[in-house]
Amino acid sequence: MCSYCGCENIEVVGRFMREHTEIINASGVLRAACDAGSQDAIAAAAAEVARLFAPHSAAEEAGIFTVMAEDPEFTDYVTRLCSEHQQLDAHLATIVAAADDANRHAAYEEFEHLLRGHIDREDNSLFPAAAVAFAGPEWERVAALTPDA
Repeated sequence: MCSYCGCENIEVVGRFMREHTEIINASGVLRAACDAGSQDAIAAAAAEVARLFAPHSAAEEAGIFTVMAEDPEFTDYVTRLCSEHQQLDAHLATIVAAADDANRHAAYEEFEHLLRGHIDREDNSLFPAAAVAFAGPEWERVAALTPDA
């Protein structure tokens, strides 16, 4: 989580950062389930990650990503973040569908690496950039476009 610019004090950014923490914590439970090897536990843990991640990514894309992408300086970056949301969904499905422990662990490692990098890019790049680039009207639009948690 960014701790240097104060962007977490912006309501919607603070919400997304808190959700990032919840998603990371749930992914730790998924890792433990993968380590234990119980398919039922893996499926339940993956479902919990998906339950947290799906509305989170949809809200980011509807609100802050939409407004940030209107600035040509950020369009490609936002496109990359949206693509990563799709990749994370696919990796999560791969973990559940993995035929054996080795493939499941490899899939989880890829998922976690992508998830942590993705969150870092949002928390330490996109959100601070929005805090600098946006004034009141942009934040009002972000709030209006962002679905409730």
